[in-house]
Amino acid sequence: MNKELFQHCLADNAEVIEQIRSAAHALHDSVNQTYGDSHPYGFHLDMVAAAVRKYGHEVCDSPDDVLPLLFGAYFHDSIEDARLTYNDVRHTASQWMDARQALMAAEIVYALTNDKGRTRDERAGENYYKGIRSTPYAPFVKLADRLANTSYSASHLEGRKSHMKEVYQREMPHFLASIDAHQSDRRLCLPQSMIDEFIGIKS
Repeated sequence: MNKELFQHCLADNAEVIEQIRSAAHALHDSVNQTYGDSHPYGFHLDMVAAAVRKYGHEVCDSPDDVLPLLFGAYFHDSIEDARLTYNDVRHTASQWMDARQALMAAEIVYALTNDKGRTRDERAGENYYKGIRSTPYAPFVKLADRLANTSYSASHLEGRKSHMKEVYQREMPHFLASIDAHQSDRRLCLPQSMIDEFIGIKS
């Protein structure tokens, strides 16, 4: 999809996307989740969605995929952090989408949900990344998520939380290799311009 058409689709669906955004913000507010030192979690969700808006034209395959893609950005942590089940996510998505779109949206969210584990490495092991690589748009949304976290850690975090700057920088090569599906299917691809922005963030 070219950039002009993607932007047109965003504009055509602006009201629905705002409803999705508001629902995601309210969900994370309901479990008192915050981001960084003082932000509501919606601050992070908006950063992820902004990256999806900026680069989405490079991966989006159809106008019908725009809503699932934005839903994935806003709800990507809803199972892991906000107590929803997979079926809850699919039901929520169906408020704004048809059955095929709701399924796609739920699969993105499910793929981005960490596995059970005692450590960071266990929660994001090979099985987790395999699921991302095999799910349309999941690699892209995961990169948007990491781009948001890395950008924020480089410019906002201080004191005891500042170590995440080094963690993200250290993990970067492995992370990119782990989510790269090496497929011709554009829905599984990572935009080079987005990778360049990610790599260019300095801690």
